[in-house]
Amino acid sequence: MLLRLVLLFTLVPLVELVLLLILADEIGWQYTLGIVLGTGILGAYLARWQGSRCWRRVHEELEAGRLPGDPLLDGLMILLAGVLLVTPGVLTDTVGFALLVPPVRAVLRRRLKQRIQARMHFGPPPGWSGPPPGWPPHAEESPPRDVIIDTRVVDDRGEEADDDDSR
Repeated sequence: MLLRLVLLFTLVPLVELVLLLILADEIGWQYTLGIVLGTGILGAYLARWQGSRCWRRVHEELEAGRLPGDPLLDGLMILLAGVLLVTPGVLTDTVGFALLVPPVRAVLRRRLKQRIQARMHFGPPPGWSGPPPGWPPHAEESPPRDVIIDTRVVDDRGEEADDDDSR
């Protein structure tokens, strides 16, 4: 996991820098800077707009008494898209804009749900063979139905009251 994070935080910026330098060489640094600023502003606006729509869907699901699993996953992807779009670069902008497209999110959401469900385990833990024989104790015996509980009256001092004093 640590290796993946190191690669992510070193290779992605390096690739972005190379792509921006190539783009600046082809169209000029002013246009490249305009593209970076434009995609950042447009991406922030689109992420905010879709995020508010997603927030409304979460509330609608909750008001209907359903768990808002899909809208929450969409919201997570929209948040990631916003972060990627504000980050300068061609590669991150491409991924960020792709995450703002609902059909792309639907495919990713389906895959993400499959991965989450594959990691979850429902039922008894692995290797569990059930409760030990005879547990709970006397489970086979049916409880008696005509149980008489013997009681006695105790007064405030903790002394047993006479039958005559009972009210």
